Amino acid sequence: MISKKIILYYNPATVDKPIIYHLVKDYDMMVNVFKAAVNPDKEGHIAFELSGSEDGFAQSMAFLRSLSIKVEAFTERVFWDRELCTQCGACTGVCPSEALFMKRPEMNVDFAGDKCVVCGMCIKACPVKAISLCF
Repeated sequence: MISKKIILYYNPATVDKPIIYHLVKDYDMMVNVFKAAVNPDKEGHIAFELSGSEDGFAQSMAFLRSLSIKVEAFTERVFWDRELCTQCGACTGVCPSEALFMKRPEMNVDFAGDKCVVCGMCIKACPVKAISLCF
């Protein structure tokens, strides 16, 4: 079993194709989408974790290349500045993966980076800007 976080960049010719459907149905891959966007020029990107057999993963990459879809490793991650954090907990209430959580009984914010899906909701919620993206 292989699992990698990747980002696909779509062009106007591929943005309307059922890419994720084919990855799941044709190559037996599991897809966990983190974020996606399409701009008015019909260019877009989608960041997700792709999991499955090594053979299925290789076939998936060949399929994506055949459509001229640019594939990159997803290296973006969240940085939590423990020193700047005021322990208000605003980020913990919006974190869908519970990567940011209240440590009990101390009631201190803590961060489990391996659980983070880089959705960015915590960045918007933090009133003191103790959370940021890094590459």
